[in-house]
Amino acid sequence: MTSTSATGLLTHELIRLGGAASDKADAIAQAGALLAAAGCVDPDYAQSMMRREAAANTFLGHGVAIPHGLVEDRAMVRRNGIAILQLPNGVEWNPGQTARLVVAIAAQSDAHLDALRRLTRLLQDEDRLVRLFETDERSEIIAALQDEHQTAAQGASLGDLAVVFDWVVPYPSGLHARPAARWVETVRGFAAQVRVRRNADAGDAKSLISLLQLGLKHGESVVVSATGSDAEAALAALRRVMDGLSVQEQADAAQAAARAAERAPDWSPPGAPAYIAGVAASPGLAIGTLRKVSAVEAEIPDRPVALTEGGAMLDAALSTTRFQLRALADDTARRVGESEAGIFRAQSELLNDTDLITLTCQLMVEGHGPAWAWNAAVDRIAAGLSALGNPVLAARAADLHDVGRRVLTVLEPTLKSDALSGLPDAPTVLVASDLSPSDTAALNVDKVAGLITALGGPTSHTAILARTLGLPAVVAAGSAVLDLADGATVIIDGQAGRLYLEPSEADVISASAWLEAQREVRERESEVRALPAVTRDGRRIEVAANINQAHQAAFALSQGAEGVGLMRTEFLFLEADHSPDEAEQFEAYCAMLDAMGGRPVIVRALDIGGDKQVAHLELPREDNPFLGVRGARLLLRRPELLEPQLRALYRAAAHRPGTLSIMFPMITSVGEVLALKAICARIRAEVGGPETPLGVMIEVPAAALQAESLARHIDFFSVGTNDLTQYVLAIDRQNPDLAAEADALHPAVLRLIHETVKGAEAHGKWVGVCGGLAGDPFGASLLAGLGVQELSMTPREAPAVKARLREALWPDLRELAERALAAESAADVRALERRGA
Repeated sequence: MTSTSATGLLTHELIRLGGAASDKADAIAQAGALLAAAGCVDPDYAQSMMRREAAANTFLGHGVAIPHGLVEDRAMVRRNGIAILQLPNGVEWNPGQTARLVVAIAAQSDAHLDALRRLTRLLQDEDRLVRLFETDERSEIIAALQDEHQTAAQGASLGDLAVVFDWVVPYPSGLHARPAARWVETVRGFAAQVRVRRNADAGDAKSLISLLQLGLKHGESVVVSATGSDAEAALAALRRVMDGLSVQEQADAAQAAARAAERAPDWSPPGAPAYIAGVAASPGLAIGTLRKVSAVEAEIPDRPVALTEGGAMLDAALSTTRFQLRALADDTARRVGESEAGIFRAQSELLNDTDLITLTCQLMVEGHGPAWAWNAAVDRIAAGLSALGNPVLAARAADLHDVGRRVLTVLEPTLKSDALSGLPDAPTVLVASDLSPSDTAALNVDKVAGLITALGGPTSHTAILARTLGLPAVVAAGSAVLDLADGATVIIDGQAGRLYLEPSEADVISASAWLEAQREVRERESEVRALPAVTRDGRRIEVAANINQAHQAAFALSQGAEGVGLMRTEFLFLEADHSPDEAEQFEAYCAMLDAMGGRPVIVRALDIGGDKQVAHLELPREDNPFLGVRGARLLLRRPELLEPQLRALYRAAAHRPGTLSIMFPMITSVGEVLALKAICARIRAEVGGPETPLGVMIEVPAAALQAESLARHIDFFSVGTNDLTQYVLAIDRQNPDLAAEADALHPAVLRLIHETVKGAEAHGKWVGVCGGLAGDPFGASLLAGLGVQELSMTPREAPAVKARLREALWPDLRELAERALAAESAADVRALERRGA
């Protein structure tokens, strides 16, 4: 790309302020005259721009139009230039479209693209655009279209920005996607420009890709600087997040090292079977049937549409994909772990990258369809990351392709494929060119025994997820693995990095014996996990799991879960492009009840709103969705969502009598409970369902404070400590600058839980907790001391919680709770654990 800047293309003489036009043709004629007068084009160039209008709509949106000539008329361009016609009163560009800023482009090559990149970014800053529609300063328009890349380069050569601090990277794995995403989330809340510089390389702190391209390693020194009205506040917030992540990053690295150190003893086949060697990515041994997963390399259709339509399609696809990733992150956090869930939160941040969105818009402006343009933009930026020769950045290119594929299948549903469907029940070793993090996180470990890929690396997110899931994995095994035939029996050794082909009977017997010995070890461990959480003096607290899907039940049970304390049903809506009907929901609920084998299962009715949105429901936009129509409020307003779900639930309750309970989210009043109970009674009668316990979530202070009134009408409470904390403390738990302060151990939160327990006890009802505090061994001890009778958590958290409770005495737990209620801060409460209270 040429380095010509926007200011080289746009001069004061090419800007006309305070203009007026009778119609689009008049506006284009005036813009063409500006270009011709400046010697940029032939006088007939305006006619070429009008012919372009007949072929394509050049209205960019938000009051901006970008007329330009046809490609075949480039000979009319004498020199590159951009003319600006400001029309404060606007002109109708097309029916329903009003242009107030006409940006006429004359370009022989791609010299205008830097200005176009800036212009498409301006579309995301409506306040600034409005100022440009009315400004009487030509320099303000020139500044708005200044080439940011050139400005950054000039700034770097002149030194850092106005406010500065030095920092040494303390993260053992360097700056990878998950912490980088938190940096970006933090600074995006400020108007200031923020830069991170290492030597001569600088990155925009509001761009995840720009930060990752720095390739920052542990121990490297950087300069962080900012300029703007809130520069000091921006850097202070960023510094807190950068430093705050150090503890988590170091803990994650230590945990990874511990997992590596816990590798089982080496195994080697007694015979000498042929093998394919790759790179060890996840330890373990497995015998399975080979199954190739082939990526479908479908041709991306290029179907141009009007630019406004294409922009709307892209925006909708990005929103839908964000919802999908949020659901995937939520599910991964419960099933695998919070750290691993950060993989998908970082992927979601990639969707906000301005370079990626801008490049897609540029390609659409040039006449390409949204799907084609998006795919090309992803390929181009991913190729740039891969070309840097850094294996960590190459792995992030794979993440970009993964999230890009999700957006692509929303834009072009015909490209959807489900290569992982229909896996046999027998243990399977998957073979693929590469496997995405999304596919890996969704694997059913009851069917998949191991993974081997031709590409990839041991630091990829796919490898991280495989290790966490306990799946043996080998990566970078080369193209030879793709020539293997389906159906063959193989042995995969994730520690040695080998796939053994055609093992003999003796090899299989030897591997089976090794696996049996490992199974016996796990059984002994499982026996301890299966013991109930009974204190030393006989007080029992039920420990359940937060899971969403039936295939997660086996793992939950292996970790000692005694039931399902929270089955979220949002995933049924979030992971599809339609609302599941009664039959689909009935099947999902029955599958969960069957998988839990008669153990109790609490299903929460659809909880949509706040941070959980579903694109295809077309809910109205709210300025503050956390205080809007969400949870029970939405269900009562949308019977077409509530009633099919209740019909499916009551039918499932008849399928497995005595195991299912129904719980409603975001209750704030007795009136809501009575209305929901009336609907439940009607639906139950219609389908002939059994009496089913009904409970409510305690997530807002109003519900906790009137717990005694609510307890008259329901069978149980379940406290959602995540939401309750944010409402009690008035902290958005998604705000990275405040995340550390959103502490569920705050005495105010604990006192409301205590009020809930007292209200429930007054009517002989029980209280559970299904929020994050339940999975913290210390938090679980406090909750038990407050009188909570059931704790539900991520399955992996259950063994530690049960072990802590089994060591305790009930009077000690009560005393601990009383001291916590009397504390003045969350820090004081946490200090009780350090003092061994």
